[in-house]
Amino acid sequence: MMERTFVAIKPDGVQRGLVGDVISRLERRGLKLVAMRLMQVDEDLAGRHYSEHVSRPFFPSLVSFITSGPIVAMIWEANNAVALARQTMGATNPGDASPGTIRGDFGVDIGRNIVHGSDSPESAEREIGLFFGEGGALDYARSADQWIIES
Repeated sequence: MMERTFVAIKPDGVQRGLVGDVISRLERRGLKLVAMRLMQVDEDLAGRHYSEHVSRPFFPSLVSFITSGPIVAMIWEANNAVALARQTMGATNPGDASPGTIRGDFGVDIGRNIVHGSDSPESAEREIGLFFGEGGALDYARSADQWIIES
């Protein structure tokens, strides 16, 4: 099975109408969308999602922001999905992100950087479980795969 990764379009991306742009860039890169939900994150889920930052001074602002409006939670699949998605998103700080990346083209401030993406296969598995549970993704054949993936 190919690698899966979790990507979320944060409240700023949803409010700015960038959902289609983000999805389009990941699809054009060759990643396959296998699950998606528009949802409102509550404080409990936000706390579990950002649990590694609980002792940091910016933790309350992370929780406040991610719960401030709807997000689009997604699971993407590809060979090296985590690395490909992160490269397509660009550096966490939009000021450091290359032009042509999601954050480089649409972001200005690190606190409003449009998207979240898992930083490792282990994080992807944990985040997919938090937002989708077991069996939350589809397995399907995509006709374009023969043109994207060398078998």
